[in-house]
Amino acid sequence: MGEVEQRPTAGSRLGVQENAGISTLEHGQKLPATPTGKLTSIKVQMLDDTQESFEVPQRAPGKVLLDAVCSHLNLVEGDYFGLEFLDHKKITVWLDLLKPIVKQIRRPKHVVLKFVVKFFPPDHAQLQEELTRYLFALQVKQDLEKGRLTCNDTSAALLISHIVQSEIGDFDETIDREHLAKNKYIPQQEALEDKIMEFHRNHMQVLLNYHGHTPAESDFQLLEIARRLEMYGIRLHPAKDREGTKINLAVAHTGILVFQGHTKINAFNWAKVRKLSFKRKRFLIKLRPDVNSSFQDTLEFLMANRDFCKAFWKICVEHHAFFRLFEEPKPKPKPVIFTRGSSFRFSGRTQKQVLDYVKEGGHKKVQFERKHSKIHSVRSLTAKPSEQRSEVPTQNSSFTYGDDPDSPVVQSCWQGKELKVSVEDGGQRASPSLKKSPKEGRRLDGAVIATMEEEEEVVKDRPQHSRPQAQQPSTAGSLAGSPHLSELSINSQGGPPMAHVTLSPNLSPDNRQASPLVSPLLNEQTGIRTDDEEEVRRKRFPTDKAYFIAKEVSTTERTYLKDLEVITSWFQSSVSKDDCLPETLKNLIFSNFEPLHKFHTTFLKEIEQRLALWEGRSNAHLKGDYQRIGDVMLKNIQSMKQLTIHLRKHSEVLVELENGIKNSRKLETSCRDFEMQKVCYLPLNTFLLRPLHRLMHYKQIMERLCKHYPPNHLDFRDSRAALAEISEMVAQLHSSMLKMENFQKLHELKKDLIGIDNLVIPGREFIRLGSLSKLSGKGLQQRMFFLFNDVLLYTSRGLTASNQFKVHGQLPLYGMMIEDSEEEWGVPHCFTLRGQHQSIVVAASSRSEMDKWIEDIQMAIDLAEKCNGPTPEFLGSSPPDTKSPEEPTVDQESEDDLNASRTSLERQAPHRGNTTVHVCWHRNTSVSMVDFSIAVENQLSGNLLRKFKNSNGWQKLWVVFTNFCMFFYKSHQDNHPLASLPLLGYSLTIPSESENIHKDYVFKLHFKSHVYYFRAESEYTFERWMEVIRSATSPASRIRVLSHEESHVY
Repeated sequence: MGEVEQRPTAGSRLGVQENAGISTLEHGQKLPATPTGKLTSIKVQMLDDTQESFEVPQRAPGKVLLDAVCSHLNLVEGDYFGLEFLDHKKITVWLDLLKPIVKQIRRPKHVVLKFVVKFFPPDHAQLQEELTRYLFALQVKQDLEKGRLTCNDTSAALLISHIVQSEIGDFDETIDREHLAKNKYIPQQEALEDKIMEFHRNHMQVLLNYHGHTPAESDFQLLEIARRLEMYGIRLHPAKDREGTKINLAVAHTGILVFQGHTKINAFNWAKVRKLSFKRKRFLIKLRPDVNSSFQDTLEFLMANRDFCKAFWKICVEHHAFFRLFEEPKPKPKPVIFTRGSSFRFSGRTQKQVLDYVKEGGHKKVQFERKHSKIHSVRSLTAKPSEQRSEVPTQNSSFTYGDDPDSPVVQSCWQGKELKVSVEDGGQRASPSLKKSPKEGRRLDGAVIATMEEEEEVVKDRPQHSRPQAQQPSTAGSLAGSPHLSELSINSQGGPPMAHVTLSPNLSPDNRQASPLVSPLLNEQTGIRTDDEEEVRRKRFPTDKAYFIAKEVSTTERTYLKDLEVITSWFQSSVSKDDCLPETLKNLIFSNFEPLHKFHTTFLKEIEQRLALWEGRSNAHLKGDYQRIGDVMLKNIQSMKQLTIHLRKHSEVLVELENGIKNSRKLETSCRDFEMQKVCYLPLNTFLLRPLHRLMHYKQIMERLCKHYPPNHLDFRDSRAALAEISEMVAQLHSSMLKMENFQKLHELKKDLIGIDNLVIPGREFIRLGSLSKLSGKGLQQRMFFLFNDVLLYTSRGLTASNQFKVHGQLPLYGMMIEDSEEEWGVPHCFTLRGQHQSIVVAASSRSEMDKWIEDIQMAIDLAEKCNGPTPEFLGSSPPDTKSPEEPTVDQESEDDLNASRTSLERQAPHRGNTTVHVCWHRNTSVSMVDFSIAVENQLSGNLLRKFKNSNGWQKLWVVFTNFCMFFYKSHQDNHPLASLPLLGYSLTIPSESENIHKDYVFKLHFKSHVYYFRAESEYTFERWMEVIRSATSPASRIRVLSHEESHVY
């Protein structure tokens, strides 16, 4: 490489052997000849703000210059970096590694290229070299200074404290103030100086030996915190959507992101992207078809001009190749005559190739100089064995359950791990004269790197209920003694610290250090600690089941309050804008819901205050007076009795609203439009029943609490009294609630069906709905069946955008008989329904489904027999614009019948396509009214960590489970869910050993090829999630029947 290879490097000045770097050639290939000719000098600005000049041949490709920079730094993992510059159009672009430099930079002598991080991996533990992590830390420091890495003040102060620790060492108030006065790390830094110094002081105090972190450890901690921030590694590219709204596009290891300002509003994972292209200034994303997605097939974004568009397209192509491909893509053959499209392709190793190379130990550790640091990486060469520092430092990003959505840093608590290495390894880093064997060096090198699919092993100190873990092999040469623990707790609101948790050191079975989670862990992670530490932890981290029961009250109350706001705020605003709600009805609805919202707002604050005391965020926990919840529940349940007058009117509210919708087309349209909004994630009339359902939840919670407490417990008396009070309220309102649930379900089904007009009549009870195959002249055809206590309907899905089901026929239950027909027709799970005037043959998807249908239909037939004759009111036809369905015979019905009323169907208004009816249709299953009643009782909210089958990390989400469905939110403060997962048809299991999850409290949901893993924070919450989800994935097999005397009369 001419003079480039002869330049003295930082490593050579320190007497270290030169490193050839990573070759991107396949085995057996030779290096291409370096272009000869005139040399040109090019200036490159490094991440430490120094400038270096490199002389390269004018016709050399960009890769020659990047290799020269990496060689100068002795940087092995140079594939994560790139060179960017302003081109002649003043657009920041990356240096193309395949094109000659002279064709990209018109006047090389007058251009300064910047050596910066180009690819930000999902896990900084994948960065093997301390030098690489140091450069990443410099990039984070630079992004903070320039305002690219936005975060809240607490996160910014914590980041800067680690930078200061790396640069000046342990805390000294005078030195800290002088250093912060001379160095500005972030705009308006003066307001954060006290908080920065407080965090810097804590870095030293929380460690067992009262020494702060080494620079290497500080880098590691800095990256651990930074990677959790939403803007980490993000470079915004201005654009507009189709409506002309100003947005920003960005690309990351996960895919393409959409921002509005600095807030992420959408993301398109690489797995969903089928093709990326650009046409002039239009950037196009073609998505893979997804029936559950509301996105169009191709998304279009407008950028400032073609050059901006092409620059962004290039970096997207490179990110996709680097993070998703196993090896560098092969070049396309050159066309003989015509060329079409860009010939640009990614050049260099993919991340997998880099990881594999480092894993195989094909590199040597090098010493380097930290420009801004006044301390050495290793504090002392004569330290005791138990005080030796590891090369992969302790992670110390400790967080509280703050509610600030701006920063993931303040949402969770988790401590890192410390990899133990030999004394010789620590000494080698301090002086090149200290040697170690190549074999040992290779082993330790391999112990640090982790692949994208690996997850961190957490050793939990719960002898009474911890799951068995596979024993990890010991590491030869590891040091004895306790690891250096690091406990720092911050709060997004600036409040006192909450909880301290640590993770113990741990190695994966192949002697590689396991990588941390991509999203914050939940609490209750434990590590090695002394008895005194365990006592402190017990006080600050309650492990009593009663605490988690109280926490369930808090999390579900948050969701309940949001549900009340759907009525008191969102619905009220919508109907007031449309001016479609009669004044009397408006007063009836909101005068009964607003007092409830006001009361439960105060109730939630009291619960959260008690939890704060319980968790030890106050000295009150030392007295033990606040480790209970029964007194708070008793006080509020007694106050709740005064609201019974409002609760009793909810049935009237539901009936009057449905009557108003029936009589006013304007109100009907307004309510239908409101249901299509994201905030109304359930049918509107379901929210009207939420206050009655909430009483049942209180009753269940108090039953669990009383069952947990021994009779002599301090909180037992209040809990027992609260249970008695709430049981009395439930008993008074239970009958009304059952009637209203049936009434609400009939009206909900009415919206899903067309071809009928009198579905809701006094005395009619809903029993079951689901998918069955009906035998016709063209064979088995899927139909949707609806069973009531007097009639059985069968329908087919419409072919229009209304997503409704068209009624094909109705069979009165009076005089009906059921016959097993599997042998007669040769169809598995087949049975015949013989009515007085008509017979049909149907088949279920499984034996269990067939048994459920036969059981429920037989029960309904028995009810009809007790009615002294057939019910006079059959289902009539819809209004004149829809034809009345004619009943075909068994061998006549076919899909052709659907076209008969297509014209009338097209006049139907848009309708929700994600109701329970549609889920049953797609999953080929069924649910009964008993299942709906059980679902009402089994509602749950809280934080869970979610992981996809092939993803490389966990994502923390706020999850609401209700109505057989999981709704996912970024935080509990969000007004509408980001996504939903209907669970009907899913299987609920525990991950097997072969799935390599190695986490506690993880459950698995799978349906066909769809697999999801969820992780709870404690044994209690894990069991609760399993319980409520099992109620949706394993519907009731036996039906609970109301007697005829308890028929629902309205």
